[in-house]
Amino acid sequence: MITHSVSGEALVAIDLLNHKLDRAFDHIDASGNGVVEREDLLGLGARILVGFGESPTSLTGASLVDGFGGIWATLSQTLERDPDFTISRLDFRTGMISAFVMGDRYDAVFRPATVAVAELCDGDRDGEIGPGEFRTMLSAFGVAYDDVDEAFDRLDRTGRGRLTVDELVLAASDYYRSEDPNAAGNWLFGPL
Repeated sequence: MITHSVSGEALVAIDLLNHKLDRAFDHIDASGNGVVEREDLLGLGARILVGFGESPTSLTGASLVDGFGGIWATLSQTLERDPDFTISRLDFRTGMISAFVMGDRYDAVFRPATVAVAELCDGDRDGEIGPGEFRTMLSAFGVAYDDVDEAFDRLDRTGRGRLTVDELVLAASDYYRSEDPNAAGNWLFGPL
């Protein structure tokens, strides 16, 4: 995890993590008003569900809604905020790092949400995600169309033209938690 030394290597890792978290903040802040609230995160979930034609009351849809709600509740609790308050970019970084990067809440709270998203991408339930399904997911996150193919190719390290659900879940963990600038998961949402 992120160290607190002032070495150049640690600063690069902190800058990389902050950059990735800022990008995640922008995915949630679809209005671009500089703050996010619970409805913004649930709106991201709704865009994903609509993209895949999934009902929020289906098993997978409910898992996604519950997962995103759990992320928001954990952020609010970590930041000692009322769940109805807005969160600034800096507070988002602080909450994410405290709860999910350095804290112990990733596996219990964040990972189930990533599993729900990955399972939505696997529409035929064969355990694999193709480029079209990946594109649908990234469109919901607001990723530029031109960046999707490169992101998919970077994550598809075997070159077989498919990602497994597990590979996508691992990529999310790398994106949100890894300080390695060469981690494949850094490409989850396209080039940094």
